[in-house]
Amino acid sequence: MSSDRAATRLGQLPPYLFAQLERRIADKRAAGVDIISLGIGDPDLPTPGVVVDALVDAARDPGTHRYPSNRGRDSFRDAIATFYDRRFGVSLDPATEIIPALGAKEAIANLNFAFLDPGDVALASDPGYPVYTSGPIIAGAEPVAMPLVPELGFQPDLDAIPADVRRRAKLMYVNYPNNPTGAVIEDDFFERLVEFARANDIIVVHDNAYSEITYDGYRAPSFLATPGAKDVGLEVFSLSKTYNMTGWRSGAVVGNPDLVGDYWQLKTNIDSGMFEAVQEASVAALLSDQSSVDEMCAVYTRRRDTLVAALRAIGLDVDPPKGTIYLWARVPAGQTSAGFAERVLEEASVVISPGSAYGASGEGFVRMSLTIDDDRLNEAAERISALV
Repeated sequence: MSSDRAATRLGQLPPYLFAQLERRIADKRAAGVDIISLGIGDPDLPTPGVVVDALVDAARDPGTHRYPSNRGRDSFRDAIATFYDRRFGVSLDPATEIIPALGAKEAIANLNFAFLDPGDVALASDPGYPVYTSGPIIAGAEPVAMPLVPELGFQPDLDAIPADVRRRAKLMYVNYPNNPTGAVIEDDFFERLVEFARANDIIVVHDNAYSEITYDGYRAPSFLATPGAKDVGLEVFSLSKTYNMTGWRSGAVVGNPDLVGDYWQLKTNIDSGMFEAVQEASVAALLSDQSSVDEMCAVYTRRRDTLVAALRAIGLDVDPPKGTIYLWARVPAGQTSAGFAERVLEEASVVISPGSAYGASGEGFVRMSLTIDDDRLNEAAERISALV
């Protein structure tokens, strides 16, 4: 709750979902309740040892202890470029097309300040990561939802965006593999997106947080691999989920050099850059043999299949996703997202996220995270089963 001295913009912001969940979990546990949380996507697996070792070595080097450059170390930008070339076939100029970000959330929030003026519109996936809508509000702009529905594969209907909205829109946020729905791109959507952005002079921001967490042989593409994508947009790449580095706050904004330059100009006035020891640890992650990623995906695949089977056994409608660390399940008939999530918390002591918290189009669904160990995941499934 904001005080009477808070800026007006704070009063326009809805309560942040994950902060609310953390508070409720803490309150329940303080009361002695054994809570199992499937609500927050914070990996329980450790950061790979090669990354931790690189951090320790770099932290002992006094050369990393001074102010970093906002542009990042050459080694960091080179590693991002190498990763993008090897993994996506995307060529990036380390000097002009890559800037470090203190995690994807910070990057997405700051992009609004770099590109939106009051009265401008940011098109945001609905359901979607809450910062896609809160970020424009903080910047004094207007978020406009693009509904994602199962019938369209959880892709926005670009043709349905009104002409007046297109004229005012400066940014568009998309995210595949998608949080919270788990949807992936297997058709020409990115090609159509490039054409739409070019025709309407809109900057596409693709939140590429989950590209490496995929299943069943699926390999997620980078938006920037699409012909013409670098002309119209940026991609936010995060190491958080791929290398179990959520607490490290490491990522990058990559793509169009003019837009990257604008973002860098803003960053120089907001923060002092990424700790250089974290940059060197990120280099180790990006240039590793990626076996840790394969092992992680095998764990998540097992958990996904376990939870899908349990939910289907009690009659919930859920499809196994090909990407992300979440399940997106329909709530039982006659119940709302918030109502079902509340009932599961109060009667089964399991935290799940109501789909409506990610946007109006998320109503009728709940999100469940796979980031707890197998035994607790099985117990959560049994508790929900007994409840339903």
